[in-house]
Amino acid sequence: MTSDFLQGLNRRRCLQHAGLALLAPIILPACGGGSNGSALGAYSSASASSTPAVDWGREAITNAMAKSGTGAVSVALWSNGQVVWQEAFGWADREARIPAGTQTRFNIGSVSKVLAALSIMILRDRGLVALDTPVVQYLPEFRMLSDGYRRITVRHLLSHSSGVPGTHTRNIFAFASHTDYAANTEAALADTHLKHEPGELAVYCNDGFTMIERVVLAITGRSFTEFVRTAILEPLGMNQSAYTLAPFAEGSFAHPFDGKQWPEEFVSAYATGGLASTPGDMLRLGRMFIGGGVFEGRRIVSAAGVADMGTNQTTKLLINPVPEFQFGLGWDNVRQFGMNAVGQTAWQKNGGTAFFGSEFYVLPEADMVLMLTGNSLGYGASVLAERIMLHALQDRRAIPSLPEPVSHAPPAAAAVAVPDPSVAGIYGSYRGPIQAAFADGRLNLRRWEAAGWTPMYEGLALRSDGRWWSETGDGSSFQFVVLRSLRYLIQRRPGGNGHYWATAPLGQQLAPLQGPLSPAWQARVGTHWEVANEAPDSVAVRDGLQRATLSLLPELPGYLMWADADLLRPLDDTRAGMTVKVPVNDGRDLTELVFRTVDGAEQITSNGSIFRRIAAPS
Repeated sequence: MTSDFLQGLNRRRCLQHAGLALLAPIILPACGGGSNGSALGAYSSASASSTPAVDWGREAITNAMAKSGTGAVSVALWSNGQVVWQEAFGWADREARIPAGTQTRFNIGSVSKVLAALSIMILRDRGLVALDTPVVQYLPEFRMLSDGYRRITVRHLLSHSSGVPGTHTRNIFAFASHTDYAANTEAALADTHLKHEPGELAVYCNDGFTMIERVVLAITGRSFTEFVRTAILEPLGMNQSAYTLAPFAEGSFAHPFDGKQWPEEFVSAYATGGLASTPGDMLRLGRMFIGGGVFEGRRIVSAAGVADMGTNQTTKLLINPVPEFQFGLGWDNVRQFGMNAVGQTAWQKNGGTAFFGSEFYVLPEADMVLMLTGNSLGYGASVLAERIMLHALQDRRAIPSLPEPVSHAPPAAAAVAVPDPSVAGIYGSYRGPIQAAFADGRLNLRRWEAAGWTPMYEGLALRSDGRWWSETGDGSSFQFVVLRSLRYLIQRRPGGNGHYWATAPLGQQLAPLQGPLSPAWQARVGTHWEVANEAPDSVAVRDGLQRATLSLLPELPGYLMWADADLLRPLDDTRAGMTVKVPVNDGRDLTELVFRTVDGAEQITSNGSIFRRIAAPS
């Protein structure tokens, strides 16, 4: 899903996978395993076919890489029973002058979640697990502080609706292997509350999939990575796909690149994002889904398992302000917006790590699969993949032409443009607080960043459709929706290729808390903290140890603010808890702070990380 990269302050933004500060465009090398290794833009292709979609995609990828400074991109497209495109661009290892080829491994990030869900479907076929059985029946030692943890089911874990806070950040991305990540995640959850009741809403949650690792281990007696290898990768012939349990051979993988080449990236969260693969291998996985669980005559999983993964899991949620966003089991959306807008069903999964960005599409009715992956985050994988698919559908004559963009023109002004004062106030999210305020009948939105308010949209005007529209011409509009007594700020804007509307909740309104903070909390306000238990080889410490400040937001009395982002409610004098229930994405990766005194010094525990107090930065 999307956002900004870590810059030494907030590691959670590393998990949002976008916005890397890339350097100036670079010259692309020859690519692939062929002998044509010197010409600019040369490539390695597993298919000699050339179609308008392939020609467009090749040019678009080359331009995106040049514009963003991306080091390597690889792509493969299956359509109508054949591989129509397989190509790699750039350097796998720039320093050693090794070009990327179609057999070069890329870290595919959260696309790995599809294999986690598939693993459970295979185990269900074997009668070893049921989707709606509580996780505690498989993991009797699993604990959390909220009683509702006993009601978390396997389905909740796979559909982002468990209520688990979000992401165990410690050592999730590193330059060496950390095989204890899943066990550490489970241990950390034992000292954490749920952020919502299981099944109440769905918000992107990495730790739910990490717990799938623990479930698979408990059921089979084998590690998750070993089970995937024997039950999925080997039967599908995905011979270039593997988890980073140990270093890969140099030259076999794409080095991370963000203007500088980095050592091999190890993703410790295997089920949630740890697979390294090639687009060619991922076509095999996609073809299995199209085949209803069968690949080249061999059944991998039941047709019912494939169908359940591709079924909308959000229909029974209690809080669902954007029902068009349809999580599947492992899939981000089983009705991807851009494909749905042109009458096509697409199962889609986005993937990002600290460095890599990927997109995976399966169109089960159109017999199409696309995998696009690159070794940086700034080349626009999401929009690029959607546009490639639209061109490919046009090639197939599945759509008559490329769709026209939606109109950015606002509708007529509201007949009575009187603001509702109750919607003004502070809206919390994991990205940081948003302030909604009115001036002269117009709505102004600001976000708290770097210890101050930054304008988001100003001068929004109420229109006849009930939305507050921007007059900048970008098509953005906002509305306020109340569900189960919770008020949400919802943004609508043109999405992807621009031919459909995408909506998302940005925050939940928070009311001031009554009464002053306790003396214990007042004494901590303004204190500064630095992470103390991150491994030296963690990606998160490459720009220095993460630091955070415990502060207050003047406009919202009674709350604490951590790292200029999380608004927390004191639960007692040693613990501050989560406060928002924002579906889809902006309520992800929340934290709970726990203060303890160890060897006479106070420390904070947050999402498995331990922080020690430091002097104020100079």
